Amino acid sequence: MGTRGLKAKITINITLSLFIGMFSINLVTMMTAQRNLIRAEISKGQTIARVLGDHLLLDLFAEDGGAPFAKAKLAETLDEAGVECFLLMGRNAQQISFGVQRCAPQDALVDITQQAFASGQGSVNFMGSTFGFFWWQKKQLVISAPLQANGAVLGAYSIVLPLEGIYQSLRSSQQILFLYIFLNTAILAFLGIYRLFKLYLQPLSRLAQRAEDYKENDGIVFAVRKEDNELQRLSTALNSLLRRLSAEKEKLRATVASLETANAELKKAQTEIIRAEKLASVGRLSAGIAHEIGNPIGIVTGYLELLKPDLPAEERVEYLDRAQKEIERISTIIHQLLEISRPSHDGLQTVSVNALLDDMAQVLQVQPFMSHVRFAMVLDAQQEKIVVDPNQLRQVFLNLIINAADAIASKEAGSRGELIVTTENSCEELPDADSGKTWLHVCFKDNGPGISEENLPNVFDPFFTTKEPGKGTGLGLSVSFMIVESVGGRMWVESNPGQGTVMTVLLPVMEGDCSSR
Repeated sequence: MGTRGLKAKITINITLSLFIGMFSINLVTMMTAQRNLIRAEISKGQTIARVLGDHLLLDLFAEDGGAPFAKAKLAETLDEAGVECFLLMGRNAQQISFGVQRCAPQDALVDITQQAFASGQGSVNFMGSTFGFFWWQKKQLVISAPLQANGAVLGAYSIVLPLEGIYQSLRSSQQILFLYIFLNTAILAFLGIYRLFKLYLQPLSRLAQRAEDYKENDGIVFAVRKEDNELQRLSTALNSLLRRLSAEKEKLRATVASLETANAELKKAQTEIIRAEKLASVGRLSAGIAHEIGNPIGIVTGYLELLKPDLPAEERVEYLDRAQKEIERISTIIHQLLEISRPSHDGLQTVSVNALLDDMAQVLQVQPFMSHVRFAMVLDAQQEKIVVDPNQLRQVFLNLIINAADAIASKEAGSRGELIVTTENSCEELPDADSGKTWLHVCFKDNGPGISEENLPNVFDPFFTTKEPGKGTGLGLSVSFMIVESVGGRMWVESNPGQGTVMTVLLPVMEGDCSSR
């Protein structure tokens, strides 16, 4: 949250809190004042009632001519005292009243007066309703008292005092108080917010600015005044946190450097493993290559013997052509061997898998370990170009073919083996792969003895082999699996004992997708 947003929220909260607090105080004060004013009005009414009972009301029952004068005097006196209406009841249902029409409901006033007459005790009651200074309040105050002479109740009377004057006075005062509330709220909020900004928000802003301007070589970054108390604790904690972060950062740098070194060594070791496995495969091919080279060398030697000085020119040219073809044959064989044994420094290239398999077939068909194997290829894939290191892919295929040939050779003597290599396209939905992608399936299917169920999960583990000591490193399939995975492909094996083995290499095709097929 930004400083500006924090200031706005603090300002709003402080202002609202002050306003609510002052309004609550005002409300309590006004309610207390209203209660006191009503009590004063009750006391006033009781005094008026007591005076009426002592000096005026008994004359109203006299039978001389003074009664009309007393009635007029009574009305004038009560009106001057602020009495809104008056009701007097005697023993013989006599009633003397004035202004009763203003005291609604009249029945309620009569009932209250009769209760005072019957009980011989005075009472204080309220009638009607009107809006006060804040909410609806009682409209009129009713003071009832009995008329007693020598212990006998001669009658009862009630006077009604209006309360609207009290409410009007409170409302007038309330307007002035509201003005003071708003003014005091503004002044107190300004002073409180100013002090809060000065004591806390400005130091926090300085801490935030120093954090933004922090550089790794800075010393103590978060410094505040000693009198800032909690901010001083916050500053100390932040500086301690930065020191720990710096120490952890140095450890992280050392760890990253160590990991980079270990990663480089791991890549180097992987390269050496791939190179070692490749050399092992080349060693298997060397015997067959030497035999294959020996035949054309013998033929060339025979042709050179025939090139005597007395040989006719036509025969000389014929022998030279034949010798040249045999030398070209030797060159092709050596070139193919070099392609297989070359270190993998070419990087990623666009490779035609079908062409690569055709080229390898020419080298492998002359190998002694393939002499008992019928080698066939069915290359049906139309989209078969992939992006890969060609030497590494050649090594993968070579490892799979050599393993298949060795497996076939382990069958009973005299049985002829079969190895079929196929390519085809398919659409696969694989985890961590783009949907709708076209894949190239390269399958190596042999009719060897198969792989036992307990060994099947381990065939891609490093140094796992079922061959006799000295006939395998146990790295061929492991290295092949690693190479295929590195280009985004998949590799798996399917086998049943006695029914042969199918090794499948799944490679992502560079051009086209399933929607275009």
